[in-house]
Amino acid sequence: MKITTQRLVITVGVSVLAASCSSTPESSSNIQQSQQATKVANSETVTVIKIDGSSTVYPITNAIAKEFQADSKNNAQIKVSVSGSSGGFEKFCAGETDISNASRPINQTEMAACKKNGVAYMELPIAFDALTVAVNPQNNWVKDITVTELKKIWEPEAEGKITHWNQVRASWPDRPIKLYGAGDKSGTFDYFTEAIVGKAKASRTDYTASEDDEVLVTGINQDPEALGYFGYAYYEENKDKLKVVAVNNGKGAVLPSRETVEKAKYQPLSRPLFIYVNLWSSKNKTIVYKFADFYIKNAGKTAISVGYVPLPEEAYKLDYVHLYKGKVGTVFGGKSQFDLTLGELLRKQKQF
Repeated sequence: MKITTQRLVITVGVSVLAASCSSTPESSSNIQQSQQATKVANSETVTVIKIDGSSTVYPITNAIAKEFQADSKNNAQIKVSVSGSSGGFEKFCAGETDISNASRPINQTEMAACKKNGVAYMELPIAFDALTVAVNPQNNWVKDITVTELKKIWEPEAEGKITHWNQVRASWPDRPIKLYGAGDKSGTFDYFTEAIVGKAKASRTDYTASEDDEVLVTGINQDPEALGYFGYAYYEENKDKLKVVAVNNGKGAVLPSRETVEKAKYQPLSRPLFIYVNLWSSKNKTIVYKFADFYIKNAGKTAISVGYVPLPEEAYKLDYVHLYKGKVGTVFGGKSQFDLTLGELLRKQKQF
């Protein structure tokens, strides 16, 4: 699939497989020695890969981790946790994790922390997301919303003031509006605020916030007055529980979908998703490299299976080049960039 001409808007339970062995010793002493030998052998051969970060990227990484562990040749335990993109980068740049899931590029503060702690990273884009605005299925008045109206709702100045639907659009009813959105450690929060409000992390605070998109889906489903935003995969998984809202950036109302993302029509809420890989994490180097290689090979099909949009083939080829050559750093410079194609960004000089 070729979609290299598209424009991007960027702010841009794990299953365990352990090797085991057994013997038939002749005495209790031998049994104890055999058990101890097994523990030592396992501790030496089974590597734990630690992954944390974005809840948006979690469905892709978790699915790929399960597939990787299903192969008995891959003697590794992969622990995938969720703490938001910012929370994931805090652990990653402190050297506590091997891979960080991110729904935005690494920022300048995080770049400095990684550099200070000697954590070299490879930035690998793995899919596209359509950040989705949704309301409760009982909402029969909202079909579309403009970027200007979203800003009016979510900007810091709206706190305690924009509290009813008719304050956003006069034709909407005089009913309370209840908001659900990403927590402040989420890359979705950073991306949404910059794309809609104009400044990363600039948001009202009087809303139900969570780094876990499942919490937001549940809240919106149970609240008839609700409006919220989260990653597209969570809408795909819960279509019967939510009503999606078309977003109008001045060129007409557009619904999120694979097609509108591929054709660069769903703006400014289309965004790339990433994993950041630390290949120099002591004893984990070989297996982390093997998993990253496996990840790139399976990212496209897995993205589709969980409800995201695969990258153009060119992007995955460039991911391979960066992985094989150990090309560290970021092409985003630690800040938001708009109006550049993914191919252009990937070819830019990386910074570390």
